[in-house]
Amino acid sequence: MTIRYPNGNQFYEQPASTNEHNDAIDFSNRGMTLEDEINKSNTYYLNNGIAVIHKKPTPIQIVSVDYPKRSAARINEAYFRRSSTTDYNGVYKGRYIDFDAKETKNRTSFPLKNFHKHQVEHMRQCLKQQGICFAVIKFVNDQSVFVLKATTLIDYWDNQDSGGRKSIPRKVIEETGFLVPYRINPLLPYLRAVDSIID
Repeated sequence: MTIRYPNGNQFYEQPASTNEHNDAIDFSNRGMTLEDEINKSNTYYLNNGIAVIHKKPTPIQIVSVDYPKRSAARINEAYFRRSSTTDYNGVYKGRYIDFDAKETKNRTSFPLKNFHKHQVEHMRQCLKQQGICFAVIKFVNDQSVFVLKATTLIDYWDNQDSGGRKSIPRKVIEETGFLVPYRINPLLPYLRAVDSIID
């Protein structure tokens, strides 16, 4: 059996082998992107008065729109008005939070090309103002999620300009970052890692 999203992307395909012991199998996170997982967690944090963190809207300039029906509109042409910064920002425990979320299929390292220079510079500026900045990194092959402090990311970013690595080894992320195990509520409790950064 195959289950697909309305856009045709595959969500779940039943494995060929059967579960001999009839154990419960959790497929709840399959097909969810890291962004979906963070958004769901942020809703939990907001609804429970823990934090106010939102995804930043992408700044676009709409040029051409069709109105085939009064109740429907279709954007035909649009442009980015300016380079966006990071994906998320908000307030937690009276502190400004700013972070980006990235996924990689690479098993052994995180490629720095997944970030843009303006994003790294934005993090650098936020750190100068005592903000809490980090990256949420997901290794999709084994569904491992880490919170990596912006300072570590910036160090590797700066070193690549002087001939250093073009990626951050996974081992470094495991040693210097914070593993975020999946839970029920919130689905991705990344603020536990932020507590460690604050402390």
